[in-house]
Amino acid sequence: MEKRREATPEDGVLTRIGQAIMLHRAGDREEARNRLSELWHEIGPQGDAFHRCTLAHYMADTQDDPRDELDWDLRALEAAEGFVTERPGNAAVQGEPKVADGPGPRHPLVALRAFFPSLHLNIAADYAALDRPADARAQLRRARVSVNALADGEYRQGLRDAIDRLQLRLDGLAGHTP
Repeated sequence: MEKRREATPEDGVLTRIGQAIMLHRAGDREEARNRLSELWHEIGPQGDAFHRCTLAHYMADTQDDPRDELDWDLRALEAAEGFVTERPGNAAVQGEPKVADGPGPRHPLVALRAFFPSLHLNIAADYAALDRPADARAQLRRARVSVNALADGEYRQGLRDAIDRLQLRLDGLAGHTP
């Protein structure tokens, strides 16, 4: 007999985040941003770190101004780092197996750790867009280190490819002095 997982309030939050992401991917950036903003205020600063990280990570993508995008990406990173470093017993995480492909349904700590390469990559891209190449390179280094914690697979390879593309773009900008 198959066991059904009971819906929890947390599942509802992730469902609503997912619905906003679908709106954004369908081209309704403003409505996605509005829904994510409303949900951000519901969750609040003391809300679940996984939810705050996930929401801020996707809220960044809905921004029109690169500074706003950076602000949201930094909020996502702050939530993830706070959760990973402040939870009791997280020191043992160093010896755990590599994180499976991509953020998804699993223990929130493991899912948040899967976000780190993408978070650092996004912040690097934000800094590049704001003409802050040194900050972009620093975040790219962090992305490269954190991608090694991921298990081999499409998610890891896709991130490595994106890191390499941004590195090439930054290197090309460095070679072109005005």
